[in-house]
Amino acid sequence: MINLSIMSNKFRTSGFHPIRKLKVILSGLQIAVATEFSVAYKLILSMLVLGISFLLRQWIDLTLIVLATGLMLIAELFNSAIEGLCDFLQERQDERIRIIKDISAAAVGISILIWAVTLILQGSHLWSLLYISPSNN
Repeated sequence: MINLSIMSNKFRTSGFHPIRKLKVILSGLQIAVATEFSVAYKLILSMLVLGISFLLRQWIDLTLIVLATGLMLIAELFNSAIEGLCDFLQERQDERIRIIKDISAAAVGISILIWAVTLILQGSHLWSLLYISPSNN
């Protein structure tokens, strides 16, 4: 059984500091982008397509790309954290650690597939909007 009075005192004494939380979030994202090339290029590609959808005022496209990119980033960050934790806990090869890492990588693979399909579909839609000739309207 968890002693809730200890937990509530712990949270009460530290207080809620949204600026500090934001700094931690941005620090974690910065570390992921700086150390994981796969995170960096996917984020850059997403930002490019997001910028185009924003300029064209395609809000549904923008929303879908934000959701797919968020899903992919969350999976990538969890995967990096799980791999780092596994490497910290067990430096030698261990079959159990390999299985944990493989499952984590599978989650990333699924999220990347969703992200890529979304970017391709929404990107092609945006591309068609960019190159519609005025005579076709």
